[in-house]
Amino acid sequence: MVRPMTDASPFAAPESLDEKIEETARFAPKFGADGLITAVATDAGTGRLLMLAHMNAEALAKTIETGEAWYWSRSRGELWRKGATSGHVQKIVEIRTDCDQDAIELVVEQTGPACHTGRKSCFYRVVVSAEELRKDA
Repeated sequence: MVRPMTDASPFAAPESLDEKIEETARFAPKFGADGLITAVATDAGTGRLLMLAHMNAEALAKTIETGEAWYWSRSRGELWRKGATSGHVQKIVEIRTDCDQDAIELVVEQTGPACHTGRKSCFYRVVVSAEELRKDA
């Protein structure tokens, strides 16, 4: 069952909750010590995992406000809108959070590939065991 969360402006601080975070209807994302929260993007049509990135509070607030995915680049140390240079935007269909609100799922309509390599998903490789490799040899 999908449990809708209340609209907070832009969201509540976890420590301000009167109830357990797993039971609250308030959106209270838990950012790590580095100020970031893990975010995954999944395709609205197929459910396929497209990419994993990180968001700070500003990126999450801009995502909610604009309806397009914004992330925090740890390598560049800056905010970025998915598709700003490539045109491969992620239109938000739904935003979900996990049970303890320390991860975000963006359900998106993806324009073009999600991966900077030009692939539909960043998760295009399959890890196999050594035993499986020996079977194929």
